[in-house]
Amino acid sequence: MSYQPRSSSQNEIDDHHEKLRLYNPNQDLRVPAQTLYKLPTSLEYLFQEESIAQRCSRRENLTYYTGIGYLSGTVVGTGKGLVEGVKASEAGDTMKLRVNQILNASKHVDRTISNRAGVIGLLYTGMESEMIKARDADDIINSVVARLVIGALYKVAVITGAIGGIAVGLAMPGKQILKRYVPI
Repeated sequence: MSYQPRSSSQNEIDDHHEKLRLYNPNQDLRVPAQTLYKLPTSLEYLFQEESIAQRCSRRENLTYYTGIGYLSGTVVGTGKGLVEGVKASEAGDTMKLRVNQILNASKHVDRTISNRAGVIGLLYTGMESEMIKARDADDIINSVVARLVIGALYKVAVITGAIGGIAVGLAMPGKQILKRYVPI
């Protein structure tokens, strides 16, 4: 490119453009968010009754405890399944097969433990809410009693399942013995 001298009229036009300021629609948005929105620092309630009660609602507790139970069960179950999958792999397995075994074991154990922990959280929330409603007080006693009752119910369900398995295991041969030796 070659140099082309500007005419004097073109210099005047450039001087005129330098004096003008371009419009910037975002120039007023460089204000800190606290002064722009004036956000509150404390909780806000829709109804006055909610502000009087200083505890979470049943729905909030249900969501929180069930979600935390499921999430913690997922983490524990995945870790346990990972260990089981690594133990199940053999020396001659290919990398693809090992990864498949690890994923299958972790998913199976994860699903089992996370569902159990989520149900325990669900039952705990229901029991604690009923204790609060029955006693008309929200204190540590409700939480302790709810945990004891849910732990006992969980263990009873495990024991009942074991007893049921033993009973079925004894009933099937018993039926065959009765059918063979007792005339009916």
